[in-house]
Amino acid sequence: MFRKVLYLVSAIVILAAVSCRVSLSGGNYGEAKTISINFFPNQAALVQPTLSQKFTEDLRNFFQNQSPLSLVQKGGDLHLEGAITDYRVNPVGVGNQTASSNRLTISVRVSFTNSLDSTKDFESSFSRFADFPASENLVSVEADLISQINQQLIQDIFNKALINW
Repeated sequence: MFRKVLYLVSAIVILAAVSCRVSLSGGNYGEAKTISINFFPNQAALVQPTLSQKFTEDLRNFFQNQSPLSLVQKGGDLHLEGAITDYRVNPVGVGNQTASSNRLTISVRVSFTNSLDSTKDFESSFSRFADFPASENLVSVEADLISQINQQLIQDIFNKALINW
């Protein structure tokens, strides 16, 4: 019972943190009015079937909701493309020769192009993870973990592209 309450409280805290909007006062859009975001294919050794679609949709939605930029199919003033490069589960917190938790890690490679100011262009890899109890089956927590990790990755990409962190 205590674990369920702990998970519920953790989920509420995470959702509250993810739903907070980033201040646009620090955004660095220059003259940019549009952004195009290509589909991010899954090139990881372990392929989660819906990850590419979910990540790409979440990325597009985030940029639309958190910036004044209009999303266009192609040829945007700003352009993002890349791929999911890693999706893996590793044991962590090993004690008495058994893992107390597991870690889901997702990594993406991103190429950002600013057609109005090429000094802002970059190619970077981003990686985030979330831990879950070893007693839990990945299938039962996977959707929530993917959502959590996607939001962290997307925030990192947004910050590097538009906030210049």
